[in-house]
Amino acid sequence: MGRITAILFDKDGTLFDFHASWGAWAAGVLETLAQGDAGRRGALAAAVGFDEGAGRFRPESPAIAGTAEQIVAEMLPHLPGVGAEELLVWLNAEAARATMRPAVPLAPLMDELRARGLALGVATNEAEGPAHAHLAAASIAGRFAFVAGCDSGHGAKPAPGQLLAFAAATGRVPDEVMMVGDSRHDLAAGRAAGMAAVGVLTGPATRQELADLADAILDDIGGLPDLLDRHAAD
Repeated sequence: MGRITAILFDKDGTLFDFHASWGAWAAGVLETLAQGDAGRRGALAAAVGFDEGAGRFRPESPAIAGTAEQIVAEMLPHLPGVGAEELLVWLNAEAARATMRPAVPLAPLMDELRARGLALGVATNEAEGPAHAHLAAASIAGRFAFVAGCDSGHGAKPAPGQLLAFAAATGRVPDEVMMVGDSRHDLAAGRAAGMAAVGVLTGPATRQELADLADAILDDIGGLPDLLDRHAAD
């Protein structure tokens, strides 16, 4: 890990606790799409890896690290008469209204990191519109120099396009950037971009699942200042 001058965050499971933010939302979306048909609701839940009993996504769910287009592709066979674009637009609009649960108090942490001279950004496999809506609702939108979604023209993780675009936008070389995320897609993208890769445990992945790709693993992003201090002292 070189000298870190910028941090790029994943959104869901990193800035926001994944299950607390998306469990109830997903249950409501599935109920709406099923239109009272329990069999259809169950088929949709299975298609996107949602455990209705537990109210949370399973580890293999495309909702965890996939794109909105991937989720739509899994749902469409169970929604006759619904078009892909129609469903994508509706899901993105519903996602923008979802209530996000911050993993830690976000504004003071972002302010502390910015006070250290760090450029901050967000890279998500969600669409860019909902990402901006969630950051604004959490009153932290102005803290980020860069926000990219799967539809921003840089591709999606685990490919490194979003990460390299952040480095270019902030005038950094990749080894000055720390990618922070809760999934293997996040950390693999960091590795592919030549960046430091830090995992957090506020998403579905376990410490063991992230270990081989991570330079460090934190319980949550609140541990970043201490990690940066330890790294600077090395």
